[in-house]
Amino acid sequence: MHDDRQLIEERLQRALRERIRPAIYGASVPLDIEVWHAPGEPVSPAEALAQTYEPAAIGLPWGAAWGTAWFKFSGQVPAEWAGSEIEAVIDLGFGGGPGFSAEGLVHTASGVPLKGLHPRQTYAPLSILGPDGTPAHAGDRIEFYVEAAANPEVLGSNAFAPTDVGGKPEPGGTPIYRLARADVAVFNAEVWDLILDLEALNGLQEQLSLQEPRRREILRALSRALDALDYENVAATAADARAQLTDVLSRPAHASAHQLSAVGHAHIDSAWLWPLRETRRKVARTVSNVATLAEEYPELVFAFSQAQQHAWVKENYPAVWERLKKAVADGTIVPVGGMWVESDTNLPGSEALARQFVHGKRFFLDEYGIDTQEVWLPDSFGYTAALPQLVKLSGSKWFLTQKISWNKENRFPHHTFWWEGLDGTRVFTHFPPIDTYNSDLSGRELAHAQRNFAENGAATRSLVPFGYGDGGGGPTREFVATVRRVANLESSPRVTIESPTEFFSAAEEEYHDHAPVWSGELYLEIHRATYTSQAKTKQGNRRSEHLLREAELWSTAAVVAGKLDAYPYEDLDRIWKAVLLNQFHDILPGSSISWVHREAEETYARLASELEAIIATAQQALAGSGDAQIVFNAAPHGRNGIAGLGAGVAAGEGQAVSVQDGVLDNGLIRVTIDDRGLITSLYDVEAGREVIAPGAVGNLLQLHVDTPNNWDAWDVDSFYKNNVRDVTEVDSVDFSTDSGVATVVVKRSFGRSSVTQTLRLRPGTKRVDIETTMDWHEAEKFLKAAYPVDVHADRSASETQFGHIFRPTHQNTSWDAAKFEIAAHRWVHVGEPGYGVAVVNDSTYGHDINRTAREDGGTTTTIRTSLIRAPRFPDPQTDQGVHTVNHALVVGAGIPEAIEEGYRINLPERVVTGADGAEPIVAVDNGNVIVESLKLADDRSGDVVVRLYESSGGRSRATITPSFAATSATEVDLLERHLADRDLQDNGVTFELRPFQILTLRFTRS
Repeated sequence: MHDDRQLIEERLQRALRERIRPAIYGASVPLDIEVWHAPGEPVSPAEALAQTYEPAAIGLPWGAAWGTAWFKFSGQVPAEWAGSEIEAVIDLGFGGGPGFSAEGLVHTASGVPLKGLHPRQTYAPLSILGPDGTPAHAGDRIEFYVEAAANPEVLGSNAFAPTDVGGKPEPGGTPIYRLARADVAVFNAEVWDLILDLEALNGLQEQLSLQEPRRREILRALSRALDALDYENVAATAADARAQLTDVLSRPAHASAHQLSAVGHAHIDSAWLWPLRETRRKVARTVSNVATLAEEYPELVFAFSQAQQHAWVKENYPAVWERLKKAVADGTIVPVGGMWVESDTNLPGSEALARQFVHGKRFFLDEYGIDTQEVWLPDSFGYTAALPQLVKLSGSKWFLTQKISWNKENRFPHHTFWWEGLDGTRVFTHFPPIDTYNSDLSGRELAHAQRNFAENGAATRSLVPFGYGDGGGGPTREFVATVRRVANLESSPRVTIESPTEFFSAAEEEYHDHAPVWSGELYLEIHRATYTSQAKTKQGNRRSEHLLREAELWSTAAVVAGKLDAYPYEDLDRIWKAVLLNQFHDILPGSSISWVHREAEETYARLASELEAIIATAQQALAGSGDAQIVFNAAPHGRNGIAGLGAGVAAGEGQAVSVQDGVLDNGLIRVTIDDRGLITSLYDVEAGREVIAPGAVGNLLQLHVDTPNNWDAWDVDSFYKNNVRDVTEVDSVDFSTDSGVATVVVKRSFGRSSVTQTLRLRPGTKRVDIETTMDWHEAEKFLKAAYPVDVHADRSASETQFGHIFRPTHQNTSWDAAKFEIAAHRWVHVGEPGYGVAVVNDSTYGHDINRTAREDGGTTTTIRTSLIRAPRFPDPQTDQGVHTVNHALVVGAGIPEAIEEGYRINLPERVVTGADGAEPIVAVDNGNVIVESLKLADDRSGDVVVRLYESSGGRSRATITPSFAATSATEVDLLERHLADRDLQDNGVTFELRPFQILTLRFTRS
């Protein structure tokens, strides 16, 4: 037989494009159109429907960027269409993909939301267009409204090009869309079914080898189907064409076919290329779509993560909320994830990441009575080694992501495996081998999932999330109908729509005892610049986390001491949720449009003001009235004579500091600053050791050209290191002493920017404090500060949530080399036996640490902190302006000292005028066991909840003793639910923790 494969395939594509798809709709009549253009931000349906509407027509320009138009559509459905399927067809001028361009939400004439519209969802069935969403019929007059959102395509055809459309708009912009269609039309279901048959079979055959008989059989059937089709009357002959495909569509899958669990999904970024306010509308559109689709396809299961998005529906769309609750009760919509948002996991602090689970799971429990079991994070930019323990302590047991498939350098070796965290906890984990969280269930994707599955031969199941996502939309009727076709189809994997719980239960039962283990973090080999981009967003997050710690600590102490009447439950709950929202994986990482980040900065400023007031109220209540200077220490370790978590009068700080001939000396260390303002020597007097590597200088600013190949705000590519300039020019260097502190102020100018650094040496400490204020106006540059130290370290330690992890300083393997930029929280540490150095910070996350060999045989280990970047997309003004960050170089430090100084720089002492100190509300007799949070129980019982963790990476035994009389102590999970009773002896609890173990104790007060 001659090879006519290409001929048939090209014939099919043209037939679909020019003949068959245009025949989906038959007879049609235009709808009458009226419009009201909202003058500013979106309004409620009630307000919109009360406006005066103007006549409009097809071709109407509407919607300046981020604007809203309300369209009123009305018309008579022809009576002669009785017995036909009838739909309203609305094209708002769609150009881009679902979720990335114009979107609409259909409302009844009384303003009840019905269904979303986007470029792949242009219809509204007559079954929902009657009064209050009831069925309409042929012969009826219909009337409905569409709230149309003019969302600009920020990521357009010229990907990653700078654009100003991501800013908050000014009134009166130019319309960017034109209304393209508004009809009532007959829906030709047989034509639509034919299209799906053809696409399913063609997608399958394209994935088969040219020699495979099944491919030839499908091609012959496709050819016969096209022969049976009359192009001049497609609707009348579609059934004949479909009949030619019956045989090849009915052949069952092979017995060994891979089993795919298909889960409806709409990955909705809580903010990204659109602001938070638009996400609220995206969620309503998607939930409406799913609820309407499920009425036609009852087998649909839709996984809906992010409790915040459920809460937005409840707050803003009462009618959609009722549909959502019903769909959850029916099992159609399945809450997943157990987190407030799909957060970043590299950057949120310890307690914040725990609270993601607390607030997320509690919402689902309170609203639906569902205790979610799977953590659903398909799109975060790497995954902390702390997650497995937090997953387990939240009461969940499974973890899902997809993002690791984006790795640039190394292919991750597993799809289903046990993930072991830094404390040894394991969680059953799955990466969908289909390599997308927005699957369209095409033959290409299904075949890829089957071939790509790393566990082939040992396991048989994987999961596929299907539906339009990122900007929402979710599954369509085409997707669900495709599943019906490929559920049991020869040469294709078996596909079954089911819930994530059904998938995980079956996968774990099949593979539980044989699954491989991955230990440690899941480092993503891309998007490494998210540790640095949008410095003020990151600074706001870090500051908010520590202010919340203080607010809870001091409020609890004041209530327990009887000096404050009420604990601020509502305020703290609301503030926590605002902070958690901004930890979404495109906000905190700095990868959203300008509007999002400017709004985040405003939010953080407002929250800081509120938290400062809560802290001040509690501290003043504790201190009382008087003239003494009472120092409050919220850090877990003592300093200046003040116990950790306590307050009192500070003691002296140690030997006075001297400044002479560029040398700062406090008796413990001597710091030499040259006329360029650089540290040429840092001598540890106590250890008799020079810290700065020979021939090197410390606190050296280094400026890199930073032009990644793609994903500007997200990525820093390794070649950035090839182009570096040491910033050594100096405007001035001034030495002084003030209040017993030696100070050096260094001012530099370069390019269009300037930097002022203030170096301080205080009495009694082996730490050089460095405050860096940058007036930054560069483009596509990356500024770092380097600290080359004379330490032989083959690995570095970085603080992560509830512990620390080690990473190599060498590049022995491609896995090592890929970690050329790493994330750390409050500190990084390098050391050799007997000596170490730490760099601590108050608001930065990105670092790179490497080592070089010297001619003298020694090793220089260089710690570099990433200070600021200047990407152009999606916010062309990223980080332009003034920023102040604080670092400290801590010498002669082990990891315990790094931990202490990390807390201290983020929790500075507070001085309150009063009369009384405050005994620590709890005391722990082992410095390796750290109190991470202390609060009153969420159930308002008055119980005190203390979360601790083992910080050294070793086993630790400790006793915690409250300052108040306790009647009982229990171990609880993150949601403060009972796990085990604990013995309370002499008003204390003694326990032993494994390395990095988290322990939450609940004390009942007498």
